[in-house]
Amino acid sequence: MSSNRFHLAIAVLDLKESMDFYCNLLGCHPGNFEKDKWQDINFWGNELTLHQSKNVASKERHDVDMGNVSVPHFGIHLEHDDFQKLKVKIQTSKLAFLDDPYRRFIGDKREQETFFIEDPSGNTLEIKTMVSPETLFQA
Repeated sequence: MSSNRFHLAIAVLDLKESMDFYCNLLGCHPGNFEKDKWQDINFWGNELTLHQSKNVASKERHDVDMGNVSVPHFGIHLEHDDFQKLKVKIQTSKLAFLDDPYRRFIGDKREQETFFIEDPSGNTLEIKTMVSPETLFQA
């Protein structure tokens, strides 16, 4: 059995503010919704559901090969040109990077550029592009 899509539901503190972030800044598109309760977002072909909440997930930093990353986090792998366009859009917006763009695994089949941002509710997103995305699941 295989699937090429995922569904993720996250808590947000303000649906309107979150919609502005995901749709206007990141360029995603709205989908199904229940007014004032939840909103589906087309997150690059995946179903991201924003649930109105008074609480969001707690997070912490974990040491990994490239430093400290925020956990939990979720994100997307983009084609190089799309990644660069989104990176520039974020750089020219009022949004600050949680972790500035950087390259990791340089010279390795896993080489990638990545950055971390937070949505208005503090949910952490990792946006990345891989030099050789076909090697993602190769040991």
